[in-house]
Amino acid sequence: MIEIWHNSRCSKSRAAFNYLKEKNIDFKVREYLKKPVTKDELNIILKKLNKKPSEIVRKKEVIFKELGLKDASEDELLDAMVSNPKLIERPIVINGDKAVIARPLEEIESILL
Repeated sequence: MIEIWHNSRCSKSRAAFNYLKEKNIDFKVREYLKKPVTKDELNIILKKLNKKPSEIVRKKEVIFKELGLKDASEDELLDAMVSNPKLIERPIVINGDKAVIARPLEEIESILL
């Protein structure tokens, strides 16, 4: 089943949510700000995305600057995202062993096949 890591306050996340609904795709929602992810879960998603923590961290978030993460290691970024899920780029759409950051929305199509 398709899963979306969703933040309803984010316009890009809402757009991906609506995209899946309009396509009549069954999916489940993980409101990762309300139900934070574990380090293991984030590592699994990183593998599915084929990305490093530095490639999915939101560098423009205030907390990124407050925590002084500019020169952080990959492990430090991973820990920071687990402790502060706002730092995780969104939305993430997962289908089995594949995942994408749905920016642009058309990225979702690449994991639906």
